[in-house]
Amino acid sequence: MSLRYLLLFFFFGIFTNSFAQESTASAQVSTFELEAPQLKTNKKIWVYLPKNYKTSEKKYPVIYMHDAQNLFDAKTSFAGEWNVDETLDSLKMQAIVIGIEHGNEKRLDELTPFPNEKYGGGKADDYLGFIVNTLKPYVDKNYRTKPNANNTLIFGSSLGGLVSYYAVLKYPEVFGKAAVFSPAFWFSDEIYKMTENSKRIKAKIYFLYGDSESEDMVKDAGKMKHLLDDNRCYCLKLDKIVEVKGGEHNEKLWREGFAKAVLWLL
Repeated sequence: MSLRYLLLFFFFGIFTNSFAQESTASAQVSTFELEAPQLKTNKKIWVYLPKNYKTSEKKYPVIYMHDAQNLFDAKTSFAGEWNVDETLDSLKMQAIVIGIEHGNEKRLDELTPFPNEKYGGGKADDYLGFIVNTLKPYVDKNYRTKPNANNTLIFGSSLGGLVSYYAVLKYPEVFGKAAVFSPAFWFSDEIYKMTENSKRIKAKIYFLYGDSESEDMVKDAGKMKHLLDDNRCYCLKLDKIVEVKGGEHNEKLWREGFAKAVLWLL
C-alpha cells in the first residue's frame, strides 16, 4: 500500500481496530476529557505516569504525543499500538506522557499547519493553541511536571511528525524537543520556507523514517536536514536522523523506534 493511499485512511478517521482484543493499557494509564475551546469540542486525553509517581515527590518531564488511540491500547489502535506504557516501564523512564486523541475526520485539519491544494487542512494553529494554552496549563497544575521547554517534548508520526516539527518552530519557548517520525513534509512546501525564515532553531530533534515508505520520504528528510544545517551548526548535535532500512509507513516502524528516540531526547 502506498504512503499516499495509506494516509487517506489516516486523514479521514478510519482509525478504529474493530477486531482488537481486550484493553492492553497498563495500570499507569488513565484518561480524562478536557474542553478544547480552540477546537470547539472536547478532547479525550490519555495520561501515563511512571510507576513511582504516587510514592515520590519528584517532578517529571512531559512528552506530548498525538494520536493517543494508538499509543497505549491495542483495543483502540488503528493497526497495532506503540506499547508506549510497556516500553517506558521497561526503561524505568522518569517521564509523564500526555496523549491527545485525534479528531477522527478532523485529524487532517488538526495536524497540518498549512493547507494542501488537494486535501485541504491547515488548522494546526488551533490544535497547538489548545495544547499550549489549555492542555499544558491543566497538566502543569494537576501533575508534578517540569514545565520549562527543555523538559517539554512533542512527539508524533506521519502528519503527527509534521505538526511536531512545526510546533518547535512556532513555540520554541514551550517545546524544546521533538520526535519527528515519518514526517509528511510533502503536504506543503511552506514548512521548508518556515524553516528557512526561522531564527536560530534551538530545539533538539530526533528524526526517524524508513527507506521503503515512499519515493519522497528520504529526499524530503534530507532536504530538511540541509535546511537545519544552514540554520544552525551541525556541530551542536541538536538533531539526529535515523533511516531504517526496509522500514515502512506503519505502527511497527514507530513502535520499534520509540525507545531509542525517548532515550536520546531525555
